[in-house]
Amino acid sequence: MNWILDIPLGVRLAGLAVVGALLGGMVNWAVYQLAWNQRAISPWSAADKKAPARRASDRIPIYGWFGLRREASLHGTGFWVRPMLVEVVTAVGLAALYWWEVEQTALIWPMTPPPTDLVMHVQFVVHALLLLLMLAGSLIDVDEKTIPDGITVLGTLAGLMVVAAFPWVLLPVVVEVNEQPVSDFLRITSPLGWPDGWGGFPQWSALGIGAACWWGWCFALMPRTWYGRHGWCRALGLSWARLRRDGGTYRCILLGVVGTLAIAGVWRLGGDRWEGLLTALVGMAAGGGIIWAVRIVGSAVLHREAMGFGDVTLMAMIGVFLGWQSCLMIFFLAPFAGLAIGLFTLALHRESEIPYGPFLCLAAAVVLLRWAGVWNWAEDLFSLGMIIPAIMAVGLVLMAGLLGLWRAVFG
Repeated sequence: MNWILDIPLGVRLAGLAVVGALLGGMVNWAVYQLAWNQRAISPWSAADKKAPARRASDRIPIYGWFGLRREASLHGTGFWVRPMLVEVVTAVGLAALYWWEVEQTALIWPMTPPPTDLVMHVQFVVHALLLLLMLAGSLIDVDEKTIPDGITVLGTLAGLMVVAAFPWVLLPVVVEVNEQPVSDFLRITSPLGWPDGWGGFPQWSALGIGAACWWGWCFALMPRTWYGRHGWCRALGLSWARLRRDGGTYRCILLGVVGTLAIAGVWRLGGDRWEGLLTALVGMAAGGGIIWAVRIVGSAVLHREAMGFGDVTLMAMIGVFLGWQSCLMIFFLAPFAGLAIGLFTLALHRESEIPYGPFLCLAAAVVLLRWAGVWNWAEDLFSLGMIIPAIMAVGLVLMAGLLGLWRAVFG
């Protein structure tokens, strides 16, 4: 990494700002092309037949949107402002993220040894990828109250492959080795030690845990329907019929088989790569499982869909990158922003439905960027072991009570 660090910091940050603006253009393309209602707004999309021909200058990040104002009659007055701001934010944000993570080593508590330069740079790239995926998913959720699998599923797969290849991209923690602090990556059992029975080959129980998490995610992606009005038996029959007839079921089964073989290959190698991959798989299952439980409880209390399934796959993706401990903190942080915005929206527009994905992403970004302080505060909490699931259960009960109160007051 010496050749990168030999470049003056100002030049590095300027170059990253340019790259960030280009990546912002990719985010805008994803927002308009991966949405259910595709729109020819991005200059990288095929232009609308009624629009004048696109110019080469239209594809220049930020600047190009001033020229695209000529399409206001097709897309609406001021349509260009948000995508232009997206590119400005990604340009500034990428440079700021590098300065924060690499230059300031801010993900590790002060006065502790930071990871190597290689680890910090790879972490930066992976965290930038996660933030870009969350930004695209949030904007689509704001527009359509849905989050496409093209973002969450591909993001999950990419995260698992990266962690399996280089597990040190997981969030950093400090452990004691021979009474000396050493940088390490977040594991399932952090801050406690790794169990002897969860290693690689020949620890079959560990492989079973990883495979169970993987197949749970694959099952979640299968096309399912649930019509509970006529009882459980009828609902199960209809759901089973849908599974048998839909080609998506067999694609998910194929994905499950291929993924299981890949997981078994990493398990056979063992070591840090297996521990990192198992951590990511458990994070995926925990993140998605938490929101799935909220969805089930909320729907039962409100008698209507309380949360879209895109939020489940979104949180599963976040869990791969940030681990199950972060997912638990995100679960408790997100409702504060969601409740405040929800009350404001209800008062201003009489709209009781708000997209929840952006609040999950906002909470995830806070946990990521403030990781050193967050982990320093929460480390003792995660030493409680099996008390944590009990805390989650209490949280779900309290949430059910709050939703019941919301329904009684606002209908």
